[in-house]
Amino acid sequence: MLSVLRVHLPSEIPVIGCEITPYVLLRRPDNSISNEDVPESAPINGYCMRYRVHGDQKFAICSVHPTEQATLQCLICLKAKVPVARSYHCTPMCFSDAWQHHRALHERASNASNENGTEEEEMFGRFSSTGSGFKNVGISASTSNAGQSPSLSNASTPIYPTTVAERSGDNLFEVGRSRTYTPTADDIGHFLKFECVAIDADTKIPIGNTSTIMMSHVIPPPTPTPRRMIQVNGVDVLGHMDPDSRSVSSGTFSILSYNILSDAYATNESYSYCPSWALSWPYRRQNLLREIIGYHADILCLQEVQSDHFEEFFAPELDKHGYQALYKKKTSEVYSGNPNAVDGCATFFRRDKFSHVKKYEVEFNKAAQSLTDAVIQPNQKKVALSRLIKDNIALIVVLEAKFSNQGADNPGKRQLLCVANTHVNVHQDHKDVKLWQVHTLLKGLEKIAVSADIPMLVCGDFNSVPGSAPHALLAMGKVDQLHPDLAVDPLNILRPASKLTHQLPLVSAYSSFARMMGIGHSLEQQRRRMDPTTNEPLFTNCTRDFIGTVDYIFYTADSLTVESLLELLDEESLRKDTAIPSAEWSSDHLALLAEFRCKPRVRR
Repeated sequence: MLSVLRVHLPSEIPVIGCEITPYVLLRRPDNSISNEDVPESAPINGYCMRYRVHGDQKFAICSVHPTEQATLQCLICLKAKVPVARSYHCTPMCFSDAWQHHRALHERASNASNENGTEEEEMFGRFSSTGSGFKNVGISASTSNAGQSPSLSNASTPIYPTTVAERSGDNLFEVGRSRTYTPTADDIGHFLKFECVAIDADTKIPIGNTSTIMMSHVIPPPTPTPRRMIQVNGVDVLGHMDPDSRSVSSGTFSILSYNILSDAYATNESYSYCPSWALSWPYRRQNLLREIIGYHADILCLQEVQSDHFEEFFAPELDKHGYQALYKKKTSEVYSGNPNAVDGCATFFRRDKFSHVKKYEVEFNKAAQSLTDAVIQPNQKKVALSRLIKDNIALIVVLEAKFSNQGADNPGKRQLLCVANTHVNVHQDHKDVKLWQVHTLLKGLEKIAVSADIPMLVCGDFNSVPGSAPHALLAMGKVDQLHPDLAVDPLNILRPASKLTHQLPLVSAYSSFARMMGIGHSLEQQRRRMDPTTNEPLFTNCTRDFIGTVDYIFYTADSLTVESLLELLDEESLRKDTAIPSAEWSSDHLALLAEFRCKPRVRR
């Protein structure tokens, strides 16, 4: 007989657009244990599984804290035709704290209604309420005057439509009949109940007890505050990113570098400050995808992309948005877990802007084998390899631009671009290995530069802070022979220190903020988020235990110039949730984005 042994959910709170797939452990008729589904279309020994998802009564939820039930409603929102879901707050303090932002919704709704008619989906996001109300749960109407702090009254306002009340019936109604369910906007404020039971395939009669899980109420995904692009080509201009208003002049392109935090590392132990529902992969992948797509970058360099997530999610989803994908999984000599969970580097580019010319895969493990064969004594090779073998890789891609910036003097000349995407060793006590990996990558890029005189970008998570030896090598082209990092070299692989050089004219894109001239609020704000001693951001990685800069976009300054940069965030805004990842930001790293212009090549 088929029976259910165990059922649990990856997250206790269902979120709009995030697929719910319960873990169901079954005992099959042959007494074997399995978590594989037994659908009605393929019964085993006359038995199969039936799944159902039910909705419960609906109530209003706070527009600021979506896991909290609302107790207050803004009446001005109703008069201004702001989507009803935006009018609710959980406490008077919540409403008061949010007032400066909240009152802007009234103005936007009024302006949009006067000029273009109300376009709720565009103004407030596609997860806004459709306007159907909520069951009266003692919501107090609030009254306020524009420009003043809100005042509240205790008058309750029943706004739950009869049609929805009838649909609820005995407070339960079926919304799905499969093992997976993706909540929609209609589910906001409803509790969900999942049930599964083994049934006779012919009679459809349940066998044994029905296993049920009662979930929390469905919430909309939190909407991150948009990050804006800031021009750094000598002009202080600040505005929201808009793909239609971006510069379309020839020779410009944008590139994103982002460590998205592999699901294998996103554990409750490591990030206990992040709600479990916000740390779950079904939620994070949707939030990450929305963020990445919203940047409208021409090239994407992502790190910590699991191989299964690349194949099953990122590659197909980004393909829908016009991106072609390339991927390099980390080698797995060290990793001994699920091979599908091994992460790597993924590089995407817009098919309408670039075409793929060549791909190089750098495996630092192979370089370690060659190094030990060449310079390490035979009796020391095992010790050397145990220190050098870390499974890190780099993915180098040569692209051809479908735009030209050569001018009349070079008609028809190809505009090539070399993009390196890497994730360097994380161990802080292995400074020699970090530096050796970065040096190995740069020497490989030098060979490409000799064979083809093309612009280069070096992106990734280098796990090295500004001022460290790897950062100095990237930014300065050499490492001071007295640098303290060189003291850690048990294998003598960094000797002589004079060999730690390269000839690429690399500059950190974000150092442009420190070099900007002029006076303005936006410029001063970004300068405060920069380290004046290193000309790098104060941080790109922010957890409870660490904050610092480890992610960079380097470019060859003789062939590229920075046009604009994605604004940096301040620590205070992230610390309100302790650190990242959070419900708002789904990685412990911040995305970096730079727009470049190709310089016309000088004929020689």
